[in-house]
Amino acid sequence: MKIAFLNKYQEKVRRGAETFVFELSNRLSEHHKVDVIADINYLNLLKGKYDVIIPTNGRFQVVLVRIISLLTGAKMIVSGQSGMGWDDKVNLYSCPNAFVALSKKALAWAKEVNPRVKSLYIPNGVDLTKFNPKGKVYKTRIKKPVVLCGGAFTPQKRMDLSIKAVAKLPGVSLLMVGGGGELRGELERYGEKILGKDRFELLSVPFEKMPEIYRAADVFTLPSRPSESFGNVLVEAMATNLPVVATNDPVRSGIVGEAGLLVDPTDTKAYAKAIEKALNQNWEGKPREQAKKFSWDEIAKKYEDLFNELKK
Repeated sequence: MKIAFLNKYQEKVRRGAETFVFELSNRLSEHHKVDVIADINYLNLLKGKYDVIIPTNGRFQVVLVRIISLLTGAKMIVSGQSGMGWDDKVNLYSCPNAFVALSKKALAWAKEVNPRVKSLYIPNGVDLTKFNPKGKVYKTRIKKPVVLCGGAFTPQKRMDLSIKAVAKLPGVSLLMVGGGGELRGELERYGEKILGKDRFELLSVPFEKMPEIYRAADVFTLPSRPSESFGNVLVEAMATNLPVVATNDPVRSGIVGEAGLLVDPTDTKAYAKAIEKALNQNWEGKPREQAKKFSWDEIAKKYEDLFNELKK
């Protein structure tokens, strides 16, 4: 089978969609011919004779690929990396051959938006070999215990809320790590002002260094908005056997299970108490066991099953 992934940001940034393309394409290439296309030429797609095309940039790209797929007989699959909003509404209205929801809540939403589209639930995943508790540990200059907050420095992640919560926990430090976003400088200044340099460190690191960053922490947190589609960092942290404190919503509930605590992070007092409880609780191997439910190897098999079903 010949498969094309389209992502104009591939190798430029490393967010959820880019990780999805990287991990899934690598595994599918073991049995299929897979092209990951960042410099997208739609005329070449017409000539490419693809069996499956997976556009990841939404809206206009999806509309164009749907026309191409109808002309060439290719199957178009859209993965709901954007979350429940206008991007994925446009994607669903474009009538892909299949829409993949990253959560059960998103699946119910997709079926309401366009019941004529075949929609199914397949979450994003984690590389359990790369993200594990054993290995090199990042040497942070801040004091233990360390709470790690990771994600893009954008309003969607609400990372300033983690600063406010940790500030209520004397002796607890916050390590903040991100791969881009317009709020980096603002968060760094705010964190150093509220916590001081002995309790706050902000880093931007390449994706390859993230396993050692997770191993430097005692608890992981991300107070992202409920509209966020998934949250790869949550399963990466759990795979490293870190308990997580996350936003209390149906999407995060399905990811975290018994491997952490859910809270309304806008309630700073409750958020701080949840972090404190997570630091003091004995989690044993629960986070790692929860992460095993999101193995990219298993998720790749589910996509292969979908390809074969659409081919019939």
